Amino acid sequence: MEKKVLKSKWNLTPEGWNLEGVPSSQDEKRYTQVGRSVPRIDGPIKVKGEAIYTGDMTLPGMVYGKIKRSTYAHAIIKKIDCSKALKLPGVLAVLTGDEAPNKWGIVPQAANETVLAVGKVRFYGEGVAAVAALDEETAEAALELIEVEYEPLPVLLDPFQSMERSQEVLIHEDSKGNIMHAGEQVYGDVDKAFAECEYVLEREFHTNYPQHGFLEPHSALASYDTQNGQLHLWASSQIPHYLHRQMSIVLEIPMNKIRVTLPTIGGGFGGKGEAAPSEFVACLLSRKVGRPVKVVYDRQEVFYTNKGRHPCHMKVKMGLDKDGYIQAVDFDNTLDKGAYSGWGIVVLFYTASMIHLPYKVPNARFRGRSVYTNKPSTGAMRGLGGVQPRWALECLMDEMAEMMGISPYELKLKNAIESGHTCINNMFVPHSEFKKCLETAVKKSGFLEKQGKLPFGKGIGMAGGYYITGTAYTLYQNYKPHTTVMIRVDTEGGVTLLCAAAEIGQGCNTVMAQMVAEELGIQYEDVHVQSGDTEIGAFDLGSFASRLTYAAGAAIKMACVEINQSLKETAAGMLGVRADQLVIKNHEIYSMYEIKKRISWEKAIEVYTSINGTLVGMGNFSPPRRKGIDIISGNRVQGANIGHSPTFGFSSQVHEVEVDVETGRIYVKKVTEAGDCGTPVNPMCIDGQVEGSIMFNIGACLYEDQKLDASGKHLNPNFHDYKTPTTMEMPEMDTNIVESYDHSAPFGVKETGEGAVQPTFPALTNAIYDAIGVRFYTLPITPEMVLKALKDKKEGEL
Repeated sequence: MEKKVLKSKWNLTPEGWNLEGVPSSQDEKRYTQVGRSVPRIDGPIKVKGEAIYTGDMTLPGMVYGKIKRSTYAHAIIKKIDCSKALKLPGVLAVLTGDEAPNKWGIVPQAANETVLAVGKVRFYGEGVAAVAALDEETAEAALELIEVEYEPLPVLLDPFQSMERSQEVLIHEDSKGNIMHAGEQVYGDVDKAFAECEYVLEREFHTNYPQHGFLEPHSALASYDTQNGQLHLWASSQIPHYLHRQMSIVLEIPMNKIRVTLPTIGGGFGGKGEAAPSEFVACLLSRKVGRPVKVVYDRQEVFYTNKGRHPCHMKVKMGLDKDGYIQAVDFDNTLDKGAYSGWGIVVLFYTASMIHLPYKVPNARFRGRSVYTNKPSTGAMRGLGGVQPRWALECLMDEMAEMMGISPYELKLKNAIESGHTCINNMFVPHSEFKKCLETAVKKSGFLEKQGKLPFGKGIGMAGGYYITGTAYTLYQNYKPHTTVMIRVDTEGGVTLLCAAAEIGQGCNTVMAQMVAEELGIQYEDVHVQSGDTEIGAFDLGSFASRLTYAAGAAIKMACVEINQSLKETAAGMLGVRADQLVIKNHEIYSMYEIKKRISWEKAIEVYTSINGTLVGMGNFSPPRRKGIDIISGNRVQGANIGHSPTFGFSSQVHEVEVDVETGRIYVKKVTEAGDCGTPVNPMCIDGQVEGSIMFNIGACLYEDQKLDASGKHLNPNFHDYKTPTTMEMPEMDTNIVESYDHSAPFGVKETGEGAVQPTFPALTNAIYDAIGVRFYTLPITPEMVLKALKDKKEGEL
């Protein structure tokens, strides 16, 4: 029987979405390309050193751009004198902020950044001017000749200090109280629920200021054609569409005059999820000098412009009934926004939505505020908005389990959500194997046999987590499809997928090739992928919110319906059978009733293209949208749509640690992970994503923290002073993909690149407590903190 395919479009209703037409679990078992571990498409060129990054590129007549950076964290710009720089031989142009005053931002409702500072600098290292010169040395020398006169202002580096001193110092004149945004969400009767709880616990948690640590710095190469006004930008970015759009706003050029191309990207993790000043500067200078301009940050500039994870100051209160079921959660969060808004509103309300899963929470209250400080802006970082609250809530649950005298595994398992769960904020979870994740990780690690029974200095801890698989809304008011693909089939080029999706090293091009091959009945090696170009590829929002596999999968299925129907009709005439009797599989088209009636897939393509020309299929995906309302009151609340997702991925982790009580150093010895990622399209790639996620947050939990002095100057803006884990610190990894198939998703897929980030902080923190009997509420957990805690504990016991 022929495998079912998605209908040509999703059948959306006000209540959610109609699942008619999605594959059944029987289809899952019939997959030949999806579910196959295959080498990454981009693997060979990277291994051989042939991959071309933006920084590798040169164009005829290309010159170099450099940015002069502020030596104050907060100051009024009184004067900029560029005359000496312009006289230097080899300098072609100088740019200042007043030449590009239009404000930009990833969230347009809070856009407040300019390409270069206008009138005022708000963090140390903010760009104040830029130059274009024939070579990099001349450009560097020209920066030294630019004279900037500043009037220093008080520097506010702490969000509470920033709010307290807002009457005398405003970082942004239009932001009262130095608060970028504040919001509140209340679901149910929280106070009544707490009053009836048997167990109530409240704690404060403080997270750190980590940076992404991607190897390729921000790079941009722009070429402006003075004859026709066309602008071509090559950039190291995760979001070609949003970059394209913001470039149009700032440069005041129609989008159809701008082309954005992504060469090979050397990692992003959210840090390239906004436009960067390097990209605007390259474009503006290119337009000014009429020649291609390249701007590449050095590592210090990457740290200065940052966009790392928001430090959060969280007060969390949880109440359980006598049987250990969660009855209420109260969550108050103050986020350190840094100098500009960026992703701020989104992150603020993501931290709110994260309290609703992966456990059942019938009553919830959130109060939060994102506060401006004179630090580099914080932004999107792997697991956006979820890592901080997940750490606090999972650690709190462990402490409450101890209060009750039960295992944290028992407490978490009984509160875990299941498929079909609707949260109190109306987030709907079509499918969940979270309980299976908990069970698998605990069983395979021997958690129940080890917890509380290991020698002093050795410990084991567990935690759960989840993340969205895509997002239901664009960052600006527009309801067009989030992803569009075009598949072209002919005898010359074979099968080519055209999509503007951003391949940032996560393997999306390979996964998309596998899905195309699955639908067309061919091999993934037969599919060519052209992505990351706004002119060649069809529309896509970019790589963020773990959205690409789901969104591209749905669009690919739609596009293949058209192609397969055309091929069946062609083959039907050649074979003398009805088109609806034909099956396409393994490079053949054959009758399901008369198996001998078959032709090769290539022959059908040859006949079709000889008669009709190139065969093209178009597909798109618009995520299902649910009303963001309070189920009890029926009222729409702030940020209520943030967190809604077509489906959700889940993960559970168990970490085993050794703590050296002489040095305070923590060694992660083994990690056991179990993940619900739906159908694993490329299991080998999933293992890499999960292991990378875990290492990513091991570093952030134990070492990583950006440090500023009292003047706001960065103290560790390089990989020598900013410590990250290496392969020497990598623990033994036992990653497990639990059996799962999400019937609401194309191919049954879910995310895997961010859900596995969430449990790492709490699992490690809980393991450290099991090892030395000390709980930590501040990150990172450094050797100095461990030694002090052990000393305090010993003195307390005495």
